[in-house]
Amino acid sequence: MRAAEPPAEPAGPGWPSRLHVVTGKGGTGKTSVAASLALALAAGNRRTLLVEVEGRQGIAQLFGTDPLPYEERHLTDAPGGGEVRALAVDAEEALLEYLDMFYRLGAAGRALRKLGAIDFATTIAPGLRDVLLTGKVKEATTRTAGQRRTYDAVVLDAPPTGRIGRFLNVTAETARLAKVGPIKTQSEGVAALLRSPMTAVHVVTLLEEMPVQETVDAIGELAQLGFPVGRVIVNGTRPPLPVGREVTAAELRRGLLAAGLPADRATVTGLVGEARDQQVRRGLEDSLRADLVELGLPMTELPLLPDGVDRAGLATLAELLGRAD
Repeated sequence: MRAAEPPAEPAGPGWPSRLHVVTGKGGTGKTSVAASLALALAAGNRRTLLVEVEGRQGIAQLFGTDPLPYEERHLTDAPGGGEVRALAVDAEEALLEYLDMFYRLGAAGRALRKLGAIDFATTIAPGLRDVLLTGKVKEATTRTAGQRRTYDAVVLDAPPTGRIGRFLNVTAETARLAKVGPIKTQSEGVAALLRSPMTAVHVVTLLEEMPVQETVDAIGELAQLGFPVGRVIVNGTRPPLPVGREVTAAELRRGLLAAGLPADRATVTGLVGEARDQQVRRGLEDSLRADLVELGLPMTELPLLPDGVDRAGLATLAELLGRAD
């Protein structure tokens, strides 16, 4: 339990917001980036909440824990006495909480659940599902205990770029459709938070054509809808190739022989071909990086981790994210 203290300052100048929405094309590592960002923002005796809303239990798999319930619980400690808590938001549980909070229908809501009415409602009205999910995220972001916020930052492992605009905008659409009542009030509150300086939407990508194109498209959509875009986070980058002339096959053969390695024609030819393929690939990556730079947004690059994203890898990524300007 942390001692009472004044609200912590942001972890660094690169992360001034309180709610960090992390999206990206599937396969870009957005869950790993979201978890690493939560660790970075918790450093120095801060408390962060890491939230997932897609029902994949990606956070539990990443940290090797039991599946997360609809309950905020301790996930891991952070350097300097910080803490990361985690929550898997379930639309059905969120609706039960909503019915109890605004309509005092706790017992009745549970009865509806047994009848399958709640599952039916969230299935036929997928927009309602997203309203409930974002509503819970907003509640955690703005919750206070005593004279301070419960969490110094909330990190949302959000839906992928192909769905992020609709997911974030559904509360504004609901607020326009609802005339009066708690649904309208809650939807307006969530919509206002998501478009305020308290929120930043970060887009994770790889230096590959499809993820970069989806990143460009998503940022355009988010800007058009009025959501504050934070950073472009380029994941899985590799160190630059040495600058110099191309090594010839003869030089490569001499080097292999000097190292006591096979230097037959097939081996040398294969290595020369691989080297040329690498140069072509790196040229494409440089071109894609330039496309991202043209977006005019802050950009952070994270390295490809040779051992994969384990707990040590998360700590490495968190340290790099914490240094972002």
